[in-house]
Amino acid sequence: MATDGTTFPEGDAAAELNPGQNKSFEVDPVSSEIASDKIQQNLERKENAKARRDATQALKKTIIISAVIVAVAGAAFAITKKLKEK
Repeated sequence: MATDGTTFPEGDAAAELNPGQNKSFEVDPVSSEIASDKIQQNLERKENAKARRDATQALKKTIIISAVIVAVAGAAFAITKKLKEK
């Protein structure tokens, strides 16, 4: 065995047995970075989906309003035509 001074760190039994009381814990930087990247990607995907949904809703609203205007104009035209015939 090599005894060059690098040993495995001692464990803290109190912190291991009572994880709710352990307020000083280390975060693995690689795992933390991967998790934050995934969260960021999910947020971007949701924003893109919302933008597409908003555009679709605006298009549907425009088409419905146009159809109502055409229907009202057609009804007005038909009524005036009937009135002229009498």
